[in-house]
Amino acid sequence: MRDDIVNVLKNSDKALDIYELQEKLGIENVENTIQLVEDLKKLEEEVVVYHSNKDKYLLIENSHLRKGVMRANKKGFGFVEIENMEDDVYISQENMNGAIHDDIVLIEITSKMTLDRLEGRVLKIIKRQVQRYIGEVSFDKKGIGHIKLDDSKIKLEIIIPKGKSLNAVDGHKVVVELGKRINNSKYEGEIVEIIGHKNDPGVDILSIVYKYNINVDFPDDVKEEVKNMPMEVRESDLINRRDLRDWEIFTIDGDDTKDIDDAISIKKLSNGHYELGVHIADVSYYVKEGSPLDNEAMERGTSVYLVDRVIPMLPHELSNGICSLNPDVSRLAISCVMEFDGTGKQLNYEIFPSVIKSRMQMTYKKVNSILVDNVIPSGYEPFEKSLRLMEELAQILRKAKVKRGYIDFEVDEAKILVDENCVPTEIVLRDRSLGENLIEDFMIAANECVATHIYFMNLPFIYRVHEVPKEEKIRSFLGFIGSLGYQVPGDIKDTRPTTMQRLLKFLKDKKEFKILSSLLLRSMQKAVYKPENLGHYGLASKCYTHFTSPIRRYPDTTVHRLLHTYLFDGKIDMATIRKWEDKLVYIADHSSARERASVDCEREVEDMKMAEYMEKHIGEEFEGMISSVTSFGMFVELDNLIEGLVPLRDMNDFFHFDEEHMTLTGERSHVKYVIGERVIVKVVRASKEEKTIDFEVVRKV
Repeated sequence: MRDDIVNVLKNSDKALDIYELQEKLGIENVENTIQLVEDLKKLEEEVVVYHSNKDKYLLIENSHLRKGVMRANKKGFGFVEIENMEDDVYISQENMNGAIHDDIVLIEITSKMTLDRLEGRVLKIIKRQVQRYIGEVSFDKKGIGHIKLDDSKIKLEIIIPKGKSLNAVDGHKVVVELGKRINNSKYEGEIVEIIGHKNDPGVDILSIVYKYNINVDFPDDVKEEVKNMPMEVRESDLINRRDLRDWEIFTIDGDDTKDIDDAISIKKLSNGHYELGVHIADVSYYVKEGSPLDNEAMERGTSVYLVDRVIPMLPHELSNGICSLNPDVSRLAISCVMEFDGTGKQLNYEIFPSVIKSRMQMTYKKVNSILVDNVIPSGYEPFEKSLRLMEELAQILRKAKVKRGYIDFEVDEAKILVDENCVPTEIVLRDRSLGENLIEDFMIAANECVATHIYFMNLPFIYRVHEVPKEEKIRSFLGFIGSLGYQVPGDIKDTRPTTMQRLLKFLKDKKEFKILSSLLLRSMQKAVYKPENLGHYGLASKCYTHFTSPIRRYPDTTVHRLLHTYLFDGKIDMATIRKWEDKLVYIADHSSARERASVDCEREVEDMKMAEYMEKHIGEEFEGMISSVTSFGMFVELDNLIEGLVPLRDMNDFFHFDEEHMTLTGERSHVKYVIGERVIVKVVRASKEEKTIDFEVVRKV
């Protein structure tokens, strides 16, 4: 009957009550009437049908009602993101109806759809997605706990009755689970975990980690499984593996890297071609499908890299031990050995299980010392020739990538240095030079090689995809740079990677390049995992996957498992194919979601540590660039990537905001602020707790 109800409502030009539905469906007996009521209730719960206050029903897709995700602002209002709608819908504070950040809500659009800004009101909270919250507890004289939530966007009052506090004390950071609802935004709660006291070192970061549901500890069944695993390669592990332990293979990583996924090798062949070997830790050999270890790794999805710690996807015994390609020990790997000619064209390749022994754990800093400064650090002498040959090939591969449209946004990254108590001492730009580029080029080559091989076998697989940017986003960006006086020459209607490449090249020598490059990057779609090959726009790659980091990314572990299944074990029967067709949909979606959570967590920790750093510099002056202009002020980014707000309320004039040209102009002073201008600012406020920094402009540079 469900389909019949939907069809009747779809073809109706008005909302129908239950009697009208009975008539249109031809229902005459009690039994079918009861079924009608039950089906209507289910359709209402599934938000397919809306039940109005006047007891009438209408199909949501035919109405001015929409389902979406609430993105609340700490000032009390919010915006609802709706699938397949370009613009978010603004919800004023009085129309929030108890909705909070991340709720799935049903809204009514109250403004005309033709207006620039859509406005609406929340009719119903469909699902409160988050049931656990992080906050600081304090107790009143009666022993009742009150939670001050860490996330100021969430407007909830949570009280903790006696007996549900887990013996927490004032100042403890805690995880709270919602209980009985008292009113729209007031709940009873229960403390289910104590993170630590707010003043204890590291608890500030842990509070953010808990917010994103990132598991810190491994369950007992995982620990038990790891306890019974071999921690060195055995003879029985070498069956059907190619022994490469006499090859010159080594690793290049950061100074403090302990989870080493990838090793490399190179040879110059007699025909003048290059033979590049990319050897990746064979994690799936140890992480068996469906085991507690595998289930936990899938749930985590990724390792999380924070300023003073790594929360690994796999226990340290694997991530730093038996799976890590540490020097001078035998390790199991999957090798991708490729032959390239002098133009970077791949002529041949092999993918096979191997056993390797890394000759040396090199660092980017020391490799760059050889390749950039021509200074050979002690112990690197035997490898100098190989490193220079690698750099030769890397330059060829990069040139070929650029020719096809590879886009390099040249976005800087900040590195936050902390002391033993995780207090920030300095914030600098992360180094990136020839050694880092070399590894990136080689990993991209291996990822493309593996993806292309399985793609042409027409088997279920997981791809890393980056779709073509939406035309309106690029048009909007071009309109903005046009307002700065920059007219891009030539035809930019198409959105091929070479067009974006040309656009970046045009902007390269502009004083605002750093900001404009970042804005253009934000116009792009996000790269995600999918079981369909949609290509990788940013790399200008027709076929791409993630194969090279299985210690820290679950999709890579899955790729390894599929290589074992299809290539090494030869299992390509229909049952295997159907199983992976079903399973990869979930793995791709879940891995993309966990990656987003990880990135958001890392960003929030960085924002907090930058604010904490600036708390010690209040009153000091710094030089920076205007990175964004809004109706409530402008953001200024310092050269070390710390960003702060110059609030409009603190500026000694009434400033007009021009949204089209992204400028602020003073009414009396006629001072004009534009993105990309350099200014001297003074730090007037900084709050580690709020993760905010406020500047005031001293003068233009």
